[in-house]
Amino acid sequence: MVPSTGYNKIRTAVLISGRGSNLKSLIKFSRSSQSPISIDFVISNKSKADGLNYAKKFKIKKKILNFKNKNLSEKKLLSILKINNINMICLAGFMKILSKNFIKKFKGKILNIHPSLLPKYKGLNTHKRVLNNKEKYSGCTVHFVNSRLDSGKIILQKKVKISKKETVASLSKKILVQEHKLYPKAILKVFNL
Repeated sequence: MVPSTGYNKIRTAVLISGRGSNLKSLIKFSRSSQSPISIDFVISNKSKADGLNYAKKFKIKKKILNFKNKNLSEKKLLSILKINNINMICLAGFMKILSKNFIKKFKGKILNIHPSLLPKYKGLNTHKRVLNNKEKYSGCTVHFVNSRLDSGKIILQKKVKISKKETVASLSKKILVQEHKLYPKAILKVFNL
C-alpha cells in the first residue's frame, strides 16, 4: 500500500491541450490513499486550455509550451521533467505527437487515453468515424505510448454501447464518463495494485 503522505508516490506530469476533464479526475485519484502517483506538473501546448485552471485550483505547477518548434519544446519539456523529478507522464487530450527520441527517454512511462476501442479508430474525429461506420460499440482505451500513433500496448479498455439515436456529442459525453473511471484503473493495473 502506498502511504497517503505523498512522499513515496510516483511523480507524474499530465500533458493537456483542452478542457482537462481527465486531468481533473487524475488529480482527484492522485490524492486518494490508494493512488501510486502524485500529479506534480501540468503542461499544456495551448495557453487558453481550460485544464490549466485545475492546475491553478489544486496548486500544481504548470507550464505552457506551444510546440511550434517541436525540437525546442521537447528539449524544454525534458528539462522541466528532469528538474522536477518527474518519472511518469500521462497524456490527457494532448493534441501533439511526441517524437521517437522523446518517447525513448521515457520508454514504458508514458500513458495515453484514447476515445475508441483501439486498434480501431486511431487518430482524430473518432466518434464521427465510429458513427459513420454504424458501429454497435465504441469505448475508450488506456495504452502505453510508443513511436506509432495510438499503437502502444493496451493496458485497459472499456466498451460502450451505441444507441440508435447517438450523436457525436452524446457519444463523446458517454465515453468521457468512462474515461474518467478507466484512467485511474489503468494506472493501478500498471503498478499491479
